[in-house]
Amino acid sequence: MNIFNKVALQGLKKNRTRTLVTIIGVILSAAMITAVATFGISLLNYMANGAAQKYGNWHVEFLNVPSSFVQERTNDEEVANAAAFENIGYAKLDQGKNPKKPYLFIAGFNKKAFDTLPITLVSGRLPKNSREILVSGSVAANGGVKLSVGQTLSLAVGSRMNGNKNLGQHDPYTSKGETLVPQNKRTYTVVGICQRPSFEESSSPGYTLITKADSQYKGDNFSLFISLKKPRGVHAYASSTAKNYTYAFNDNVLRFMGLSDDNIFNTLLYSVGGIVVVIIMIGSIFLIYNAFNISLNERTHQFGILSSVGATEKQLRNSVLFEGLCISAVGIPIGVIVGIGSIGLVLSVVAKNFGGILYDTVPLTLTVSVPAIVAAAVVSMVTILISAYIPARKAASTPVMECIRQTNEVKVEAKAIKISKFAQRIYGLEGTLALKNFKRNKKRYRSIVLSLVLSVVLFISASAFVTDLKQASERAVAFTTYDIGLATQDMDDSKMLQLYDKLKTADGIYESSYQALMKYSCAAKAKDLSDYYWEYAGSHSPEETVNLPMEIQFLDNSTYLNIIKNLGLPSEEYTGKNAKMIAVAKMPRHMAGNRKEEVDTSIDMFKSSSMNFTIAPEINGKPKMEQGQNVRIKFVETVPPDTLPILENSKAKNPFFFRMMAPYSLKEKFETNDTHVAIKGLTFKSKNATQSVVKMKRMLQSEGITANYNLYNMCKMLDDNRNMIFIANVFAYTFIIMISLIAIANVFNTISTNIKLRRRELAMLRSVGMSERDFQKMMNFECAFYGMKALLLGLPIAIISSWLIYKGMVSGGANDIDFVLPWGSIGISIFSVFLVVFITMLYATRKIKKENIIDALRDDMS
Repeated sequence: MNIFNKVALQGLKKNRTRTLVTIIGVILSAAMITAVATFGISLLNYMANGAAQKYGNWHVEFLNVPSSFVQERTNDEEVANAAAFENIGYAKLDQGKNPKKPYLFIAGFNKKAFDTLPITLVSGRLPKNSREILVSGSVAANGGVKLSVGQTLSLAVGSRMNGNKNLGQHDPYTSKGETLVPQNKRTYTVVGICQRPSFEESSSPGYTLITKADSQYKGDNFSLFISLKKPRGVHAYASSTAKNYTYAFNDNVLRFMGLSDDNIFNTLLYSVGGIVVVIIMIGSIFLIYNAFNISLNERTHQFGILSSVGATEKQLRNSVLFEGLCISAVGIPIGVIVGIGSIGLVLSVVAKNFGGILYDTVPLTLTVSVPAIVAAAVVSMVTILISAYIPARKAASTPVMECIRQTNEVKVEAKAIKISKFAQRIYGLEGTLALKNFKRNKKRYRSIVLSLVLSVVLFISASAFVTDLKQASERAVAFTTYDIGLATQDMDDSKMLQLYDKLKTADGIYESSYQALMKYSCAAKAKDLSDYYWEYAGSHSPEETVNLPMEIQFLDNSTYLNIIKNLGLPSEEYTGKNAKMIAVAKMPRHMAGNRKEEVDTSIDMFKSSSMNFTIAPEINGKPKMEQGQNVRIKFVETVPPDTLPILENSKAKNPFFFRMMAPYSLKEKFETNDTHVAIKGLTFKSKNATQSVVKMKRMLQSEGITANYNLYNMCKMLDDNRNMIFIANVFAYTFIIMISLIAIANVFNTISTNIKLRRRELAMLRSVGMSERDFQKMMNFECAFYGMKALLLGLPIAIISSWLIYKGMVSGGANDIDFVLPWGSIGISIFSVFLVVFITMLYATRKIKKENIIDALRDDMS
């Protein structure tokens, strides 16, 4: 070890407090980088496992290959698992409504195929032999042909040919040049209905039907699914082994391994991770740079002496870098261990909540990746070396005499430290001395202030993000009037009402109803609309006809009669074929101009409470007035029952709410050939929604339903949103606490060392008669100046940052949230800034006060 490294080690031992705080900063930095890397790997592994469960645990699919190729790949040493199904052939789908999918595709599964490729049963069971078949529910939902359990299918099965080319499921249907060549006739019994298999692409020409293969790998045309022991080589493996066969990748799984061609996802993945690491590095460099910068300020005199006796810039620079390596050797290993342990603890806390949101049966576990840990250690090392190199280079290039005299840091020109007489009168002698010190040592002063600003901005911004997320989450799932809903569009009313009678007997159900919703348009005269409406809509002619979008909600008769009864209306006037209808037509008061009324109240859209209208169905967003009907409507003060979620993409919301309610028995009267319900279904209230949903799923599976439907557990959706808020809270505050700890360590290091560097100055003030009380008063002024300056800069930046986060969430789809400042977090930040500065100053000045004044005055800072 050369003399320069020995001097560096002596400096570390001599200044133990600063060395310890710097090591703590390195530990925090390494821990955060390790935690981010480990969490990223764990989350991607969780998503990959979940995707494998949903889409199949395979990496590459080889299409239309012979049995010899299947055997060859199955015995390949690079292959972890191989499964294949036989492409038995295609049959024509009679009366199919989708011109792009005119076929049925029959696949012959063996046990390994059933285990590897996920099949989700809707009703019935899996086939047990080659005479039984499982039908995709998309045959009915997309193709318009209903096949039920127990039905017998006689199919002429053959191959799709385009000239001499045999076409498969990955070749879209083309009406020109393509023919179906029947080869044999097969008869199957439908034993089950399943959801569309994940391996069937939306562009595939045939709906998948699955039967049990007669024997394993005895046919001449197979689809082979391969998962590799080393997935990173999947692209090279596919291209090298495919020969002339076509292949496709399971991008749903590979994208979470970073191996897909999904550039948008990859960019998002690496950019988010990169941004987080850069933020950590900035905070860490800020702390560690200050630590080395202060260390060099102490050793400036020493560097000057060494330079005067022949030390080169390189030797001095290497001495500081050696100091950084010593600190790294201690801090980084501890930081890596702390990072893994802390993120493991966090994951154990949020694992249950994560499972409730995404994959119930896939656990979120800690995944430790050696490459990720090595990368985290390297990033931490680079952070430290950058932090040490910048001040080392500056110190090594400083002229020798400036180093010996120590005139490069402190500004002593009169203009530089001039303070107005007015300020002197306000602050007094103690405050004036504190201000002069800031002006003399601007770099150190700025360093402390910026550290505090960073902590304030990050803490308040994280709180604002969580506040906005809570709002979005609470408003995304309203407190609905039902706990469970079954929504559909294409199910027959007879089947839906049959289901209703069965499902309402599920355990825990104590109230039930059914409904439907249609999109209509109302032709209203401008003169009939209220002045409030026209304040929003603008100028108009009294005789002008306005087409207003509206909804018709058809309710089961008992629910409708209860609403009529509660409103005190005569039931005989509002029931029957020519009955009067009730409706709610309101608009938010704040939409009507600049009237100074409460914004949380609603106003009437129409002048009169009872009117006659012509209403017509909306076709593609436009009213079809030739199919219009005359209705009598009474506007009432009530809240209609909540509708079911609409399956299709909804258009922009209207600035008003206009809904007519009618008994379900009148639904046929308003249905036409061109218009159908936007959504219909069943709603239930339950004492235990989760248990009721489990029971209902079993009932639905036994019914053999072929129509498309969604079963909603509204209680679970609310719980999922709470889980998301909880997860966001845990990660946001874990991140902000660790960043704040780095900032606090920085402030402590900077202030305490700054006070130590001023020991001669402070001793001189005490020697000329400054009392302990005045000395403490001067220190308190410095604390106040630090805190106020940090808050004056930090709070506006934090508010702007909170606003930008809010605007980002609004542009991302959270339109209903309000901008709310996290006042509690602002208060905590204000209190914490002054507390941290005061405690640090108190610690440093106590050590100074214990020193002998004569010894401090004799100190030459060597």
